[in-house]
Order: sequence, then C-alpha cells, then structure tokens
Amino acid sequence: MRTPLFFFFNRHLTTQPHHHNLRTLFDATSFKPVRDRGLDHAVEREKHLQPLINLKNLILLEPSKSLPISLISDQRHSLQLPFRPIDFVRHYPSVFHDFLPLPNAFHPHIRLTPQALHIHAHETFMYRSDAYKQQLAHRLLKLLMIARVHKIPLSIIDLFRWDLGLPQDYEKSFIPEFPDCFRVVRNNDGDDRVLELVCWNDELAVSVIEKKNKNDSKGGKEIEFPVKFSTGFEKDKNYEKWLSEWQRLPYVSPYEDASSYLSASSDESDRWVVGVLHEILHILVPKKTEKDNVLVLGDWLGLRSRFKRALLRHPGIFYVSSKIGTYTVVVRDGYKRGSLVEKHPLMDLRSQYVHLMNTVVKKEDSKTSKVEQGKSTMPKETNDKDKDKLDGRGEEDAENGGEESDAEAEDASESDFDAEEEKSRRRPRRMVTNSRGREVGRLNLNTKKPLRDSHKEKSAGKFTQRTREKYPGEISKRIRMLGGRKDVESSQKRRSRFPKSEGMLLNSKKTPV
Repeated sequence: MRTPLFFFFNRHLTTQPHHHNLRTLFDATSFKPVRDRGLDHAVEREKHLQPLINLKNLILLEPSKSLPISLISDQRHSLQLPFRPIDFVRHYPSVFHDFLPLPNAFHPHIRLTPQALHIHAHETFMYRSDAYKQQLAHRLLKLLMIARVHKIPLSIIDLFRWDLGLPQDYEKSFIPEFPDCFRVVRNNDGDDRVLELVCWNDELAVSVIEKKNKNDSKGGKEIEFPVKFSTGFEKDKNYEKWLSEWQRLPYVSPYEDASSYLSASSDESDRWVVGVLHEILHILVPKKTEKDNVLVLGDWLGLRSRFKRALLRHPGIFYVSSKIGTYTVVVRDGYKRGSLVEKHPLMDLRSQYVHLMNTVVKKEDSKTSKVEQGKSTMPKETNDKDKDKLDGRGEEDAENGGEESDAEAEDASESDFDAEEEKSRRRPRRMVTNSRGREVGRLNLNTKKPLRDSHKEKSAGKFTQRTREKYPGEISKRIRMLGGRKDVESSQKRRSRFPKSEGMLLNSKKTPV
C-alpha cells in the first residue's frame, strides 16, 4: 500500500515543480489570538471531571465502597485533585457524601451518593459491552499505525487513557482480549514497556478527511481541510493567498510515513503534519487533549517542533484553549456550536456526571438553606483547626504558616455567617427590652408624656434624674427588683462620664416648646 502512494507523490511533485519547497508567505506569530466562546465552554464545562472520576474509581475499589479521608489525602497528587480532598468532596455534595463510621469517630469517611452510583452502573455496563471494546480496539490500532515503528510506550498511552476512553485497568482487562491486534512488549532500547502493533488493517488506515471526501457528492474533488476561524479573527491577503495554494497541495495520508522524503521546511511537509495531527485528534473520543500530551506524542513521532508550528500556522483548523488552568488543543471540525458533532456513549455518560456535579443539593436539617455547587457543607461552628484535623493535614498546614487555599476561601459563606451573627446579636437585646418594658409598664407612672425615647436607656433600665425626683417610692421598688442599689449607682457613675455637651443636649430636650 505504501509503495504506490510513494511513487504517486513523487510523480506529482515532478510534474508540478512549482509546489516543491514552497516557502511560507506569512509570519505565524503576527496572528492576534481570538477566543472562541463555544470551544472554551466545551473545555471548561469538564473542569474537575477527571479528578472526580479518579476519586470515584478509587472509592469503589474498596469492599466497603467507602474510604477514610486520610487515605485520599495520601493519594491527592495521583488523583489529580485540584485542592484539599475534604474541600473537594464537600465542593460536590451531589456526588460525594462524608459520614462518621462510628459515633465517637472524628475522621470522616467518603462514599458515593445513590445518583453517582446509578451513573457508574451504566458506565460499567458500557465498558463491558462488545461494541464499545471493538471501537476502542480500532482507535488503538489507528494510533499504532500512525506511530513511528508502530510502537507507543505505555507511559504515553497512560497520558491519552482519558481521551481514548480506556478503562482504568486497560493493561490487564482490555489489551489481552485482542492478541491479534496489539500486545505489550519490552522496548529494545530500554526497560520501558511499549504497546506494539501485531497486524496492519488496511480498512482502518483511512483518515477521517479521506472518508468525508469519498462520501461527498462531489467525488474526485481535491481534498481540503475544513477551515473555520473564530469570530473577529483578522487575516491579511498574503495569508489568504498562501492558504488557498496550501489547500491545493497533494494530500498525503497520515498513515504514510512521509517524514523520510519530505523536507521539514516545505509546505508539503506542513500539510502532511497537519493531516497527522488532525487524524490523531479525531481518534480521541472528545476530539481534544492537553497540549502537553500532543507534544509528548510528537516527540515520540519525531514531529514535536512541526506540531507546534502547525498549531501556530493553522488557527482555522486547530484551536488552543487556555481554560481550566492548562492549554487544550481542539480540532475545530469536531465541534459545531460548542457541541461534539460525533455522538458517543462515553461522552453522554460524562455529560451526566457534569450535570450531577452542578446539581443543587438541599439540606435535610433546614427548610430554607440550600447548598449550591461550590459551597461548603461544613457546619459554621467548626473552626479552622477542626477542618485541618478532619483532613489529617493540621500539622502540615501549621508548618506552612497556616495558609489556606483558594478553594477554602470560596467555600466560606459570608452571607450566612453574617445572618447568623446578626440573629444571635439581636436575640438577647429583644429579650432584655421586652422584659424591662413589661416591668416598667406595671409601675403605671401616670405621666403626661412618656420617658425619653432612647432605646439604649430602655434596654439598660436607666431612669432620668427628673423621674427619680418625681417618683422616689416607685424607683426604690425598681431598685429592689433589680437586686440592690449597686446597679443604679454604677449606672449613675457611667452617666457622669458623659461630656458636658451631651448633658446640655439632654437638658435642652426638657425645655417645653
């Protein structure tokens, strides 16, 4: 298969020498980056999904289907948790539930909610289905047929495990089921284990863009890459002219090793590299992956620098999103209005997880309070030291100076705390006011006008000098009710500390109008 394509390509270059080593006519670094809201949303909506699935799988490995928070803290980095495990768990109360295994236990355990277990059951059924396994085997075969010497180290396969849709224990549960397609062997250059291709499949060695061209009603048309720029992208005439000539260059299959006879500085080589990267991204289920994964695989293929150049020169084919704290490479024609064009059962299940993560949870012990996604369910009376003890990281945080993560600041609900503080502050004041008001009402002083309308004086049980002179008997009863003369005397001493200006102001109110 390779030999005919090789002679066809060389014959094409001989008859059209003006295409050979066509230099670029534009500077790729002059492009002004423009954000694509739809593709950014497709990347951002899966934020924290992968660490959530990792933690879910770790919990379900236990026979009790629960784990103590201390064990999760020990594996925080391998689980790729973005912040402290206890905060991550309580960040998504619709997925995880923390509980105390014993009444006197202090360290909580984590288990899944019934809704999360329901989605996991469908996920397990999908992984075990023969149709899904066959599709997954085809994706691995296509990737191995593109790879150099048709081998890929397992360390690189692990980087693409999430994007390929491989199960967590794929090396033991999946690969042995297809011995006629691939196998795990030791690399001759070292001790690293690699996944090696066993049998070439001509039917699978056809790129997505070639299939699309064959299915097109205009059969026989030159193969062109679908190009779509972000709204607001500015391209000059030189770039449009270069892109038009670049699209008319001969298409070389990504399953053909053209690096041996194409100059790295030619546009023909650039077109072939774009085809390789385009096909790799289409092999992946979500049609996207982290930029670091692309560069690591490009290093194994010997195309690392050319992959970087292709991402810069072709913003209409590839899009690089900077959301969720990393760079993500997205193939544009894999999406339409921010949604995947190709439906897949794995992506449907991941969408269910995302929906569950954003579900609002109501507290059972309160009728009015709610916990939204991103809010902490930790009781307000729990202090910071208790939080550290719950996570088993109190000593470590103390050594670091007691610094808190951004997630802890987001979990604090200031409005709820202020409401509770205001409620507790007002409650004793109303009790004192009501009790003192009732006692004063029983005196029946028969005054023509009420006492001074001062809330502080009513709450503290103070009386003006005019009232004491006019009703000495009633005041003595009041003193006995309050438990002696000391309170009144102390209140008089406190009143004597007022400035003269305040006394003049109070005396001015006694003057009749």
